Amino acid sequence: MRPELAARLGENVPRYTSYPTAPHFHPGVDAAVQKGWLEALEGGDEISLYLHIPYCDRLCWFCACHTKQTRHYEPVTAFLRSLHAEIVTIAGHVRGKASVRAIHFGGGSPTMLKPEDMVALGTVLRDNFDFLPNTKISVEIDPNDMDDARLDALAEIGMTRASLGVQDFDPKVQKAINREQSFLQTKTVVDGVRSRGVESVNLDLLYGLPHQTRESVCSTLAQALTLEPDRMALFGYAHVPWFKKHQTMIDEAWLPGPTERFAQSQLAARAIVDKGYEAIGLDHFAKPGDALAVAACTGALHRNFQGYTEDRCETLIGLGPSSISRFRQGYAQNMPSTAEYGRMVANGGLAAVRGIAFSDDDRVRGWIIERLMCDFAFSAIDLVERFGEAGQKLLIQVSSIALQDPARLLELQGDSFVVLAKSRPFVRSIAAKFDKYFESGTARHSVAV
Repeated sequence: MRPELAARLGENVPRYTSYPTAPHFHPGVDAAVQKGWLEALEGGDEISLYLHIPYCDRLCWFCACHTKQTRHYEPVTAFLRSLHAEIVTIAGHVRGKASVRAIHFGGGSPTMLKPEDMVALGTVLRDNFDFLPNTKISVEIDPNDMDDARLDALAEIGMTRASLGVQDFDPKVQKAINREQSFLQTKTVVDGVRSRGVESVNLDLLYGLPHQTRESVCSTLAQALTLEPDRMALFGYAHVPWFKKHQTMIDEAWLPGPTERFAQSQLAARAIVDKGYEAIGLDHFAKPGDALAVAACTGALHRNFQGYTEDRCETLIGLGPSSISRFRQGYAQNMPSTAEYGRMVANGGLAAVRGIAFSDDDRVRGWIIERLMCDFAFSAIDLVERFGEAGQKLLIQVSSIALQDPARLLELQGDSFVVLAKSRPFVRSIAAKFDKYFESGTARHSVAV
């Protein structure tokens, strides 16, 4: 690796699952603004829903999600009452104007819900929203939660994609991150969802975890590949103890350095591709013919808070505490505190407390960043045709970056600006060059690779 590229391994930059990124949200976008954006939806719109379940029955020390551990189910029951109320309120604003194309259950641990509560949640969604035929329903699964009753409940709500957190199968690594989960547990759940007709299985793996080595990553990967998942995600562990205090339980001396992290990521990615999977964006992989692979091949790949997706809906409505919605006009984030969220959504209220409205400049930069993250390239002609004068203005900056960067991370080829193959692992750093908020912001981020 050339020295100027190696120097970028330790850079701290956003993951760019949104633009502008969440640290730049402000209180000026509140429930009143959210209501206006909901009411501005137009007849015939298609929307996606994200439901955030902010509880886990154990706390994994590597996790950076908004969640809390509970040993008792009563707080979950109270939260579900609030979530049902928010669903009814939101649906009241969009019913007759928008239909649901996709739903994603995330967390936290959605699968810690009791089976009857999962079924009830599916019922309240269908009773209040208009579903399109073949609506896609994805659920994040913790295999430690699962039993036959929960598998049956997920089948009853119409789950079409199961996403299982694996992280690593090495017992030493699992102990260091407080996530003990055997290969057999994982295989049992994969077999269980497939026997119930689920059409797609995704596995999430991590590199850069404490005690991981290239050998242990490859061993985990070899076991995971025997399950023949339809998709895989290979994320770098984001060590952000200033943001998530429980990560202080991980001794930083156990973490691999930047060069080792990079080696783990590249070795694992090659092994997945060698098994016939298509590389999708920065860190996803899919079997040829999978909808994600097709989207990547046809320029229809998108990126949102769940990562890479073929979901083409312009509007994504987040439900639950801390959930983020994306509207045509901007982002709106719900109150993170579960108790305060419950008070806000009671009696027909909305829960947005912060966000950001898009400027014309935000839209152009957001499009450039998304195309870089998804396609590693974008067309100058397309940029100007889409955004006119605002696109032309940014084109000057793009040209300057491409010509002046000594590492040549971005190169002009014909009418397109292209991230060269050797530079693709550093695409987050390239995207940061188009983030007007980045240099002036005070937020701290995870390492780029």
